[in-house]
Parts: sequence; structure tokens; C-alpha cells
Amino acid sequence: MTGQLNHTDRRAKALEVTGIVKRYGPVVALRGVSLSLEYGEVLGLVGDNGAGKSTLTSIISGVTRPDAGEIKVNGEVWDQAGARTMREAGIETVFQNLALVPTLSIAENMYLGRELYGPGRAATALRRIDKGRMRREVEQAFDRLGLRMPSVTVKAGALSGGQRQAVAVARAVLWGSRVVIMDEPAAALGVHQTEAVLSLITRLRDEGIATVLISHNMEHVLRVADRVAVLRLGRKVADLDTRKRPVTGMELVALITGAATHDAA
Repeated sequence: MTGQLNHTDRRAKALEVTGIVKRYGPVVALRGVSLSLEYGEVLGLVGDNGAGKSTLTSIISGVTRPDAGEIKVNGEVWDQAGARTMREAGIETVFQNLALVPTLSIAENMYLGRELYGPGRAATALRRIDKGRMRREVEQAFDRLGLRMPSVTVKAGALSGGQRQAVAVARAVLWGSRVVIMDEPAAALGVHQTEAVLSLITRLRDEGIATVLISHNMEHVLRVADRVAVLRLGRKVADLDTRKRPVTGMELVALITGAATHDAA
């Protein structure tokens, strides 16, 4: 599949978020949150409901604009960018609502907004969608990722919850050239599909793509994350490097609930 941007030999960080503030009337959802990701790094983002995880995800993906703060992708500022622009910058997001169109096929959902036209100049000029090529490339992509899926011509509305989740994750993996954000990617998956998602995250790391994993499952986070950032009441209260010392699920729960504190720098 096409769409991958070249991030080889980049010296800038894949993602830098600095001092992000977001208010909804009197409610302050984010209070000066900062974090960064190197290429090929997996960041686990954890916190209780209402901690600000989904708001931060929405802002990084361009769906929501912050009230203050700065976002850099590969060293460039993208503060006022929309969702389409952030995708062009190389950021893909798997939201909890999956954002799949039930009346479209798997292949059409994979290429939604990135349709291929042709074959031939005339067909391209007439913007005739090349469904055959799209189907072939999606099948090849699923094979490469090791995903077992129904025919790519099947409508998304006919898939199980776990299969829809797998399609959304695969789409983000295949198009996210710099940063992939996964918001509870294994929430509706069985054991086999969960293992496939965790394997995809490892593959992203090996390919030099930065990944943000948002999950309530501490075991999943600790299995794949190089660092874990903890949000509590709109603030980042900890940023732990699992490569430097062991981090436990109990430690994360204590930070999430406020039973423990940590230097969040």
C-alpha cells in the first residue's frame, strides 16, 4: 500500500507535545500536559476515566484544538492543523468508536479518503475507483501483518466487534508513517486477536514508527511500552522508562488513583 512517508535518519523527535491545555467551559480537561516520542518508541498512556487521555488523543490527531500549548511532528509545528492535515503529517489514530463505515467493504474502509483511481489515464481523470487494485493491496497487507480476516469485499457492518477493531487497527498501522495512536485497541478482541495487536505494536517499533498505546489493561501496556505516562485529573503525574527499571501494574494503579506520587518530568 502507498502513503508511507520517509522518516529514515530523522534527527527530530516523531512527536512533541508541550504545555497542552484544554477547557470545556468551567471544566479543565488538560492542565499543561507535555510528552514526547522518539521514532521507534512505544509510549503507554494510562489514567482513570476523566484523566484526559481521550482529549489528548483528540488534540494530537487534529480533531480537537487545544486552548494553549504546542504540537510538533518531526520537528514541525502543527498547532492549528485539522484531522486530515495531521494524517498527511503521518499521524494515524484508532479511536474507540473505530470510525468505520458499515455499508462499505473492508477494502473500501481501509482506503477511505485515500481511494485509488484507474487503471489508465482516462479512468484516473474520471476518478473511477480501482476497486480491484485496492482489494489486492489490502489482501497483501493483511498477509504481511499476519491478520486472519474474511474476504476484503465483506461489508464492515457484517463483521464482529473484534473483526471491526482489527480492521481499524490495521488501517492505522498501514497508513501511520510517523506516529500511530491506539485508543483501547484490544478492548473488544479475543485472546488471538489481542496477541496480533500487540505483535503489530512490536512490528511498528521495529519499523521505526512511534506508537502511543492507551489502555486500561496494565499487563498489555507493560508488555510493549518503552515508557509509560500517567495522567491524573488532566495532569501528567509520571513518565516512567521501563527500559531503565521494572515498572509494575500495582505502581501504575497507585499513580492513577493518587495513592502514590512521582516526578513527572
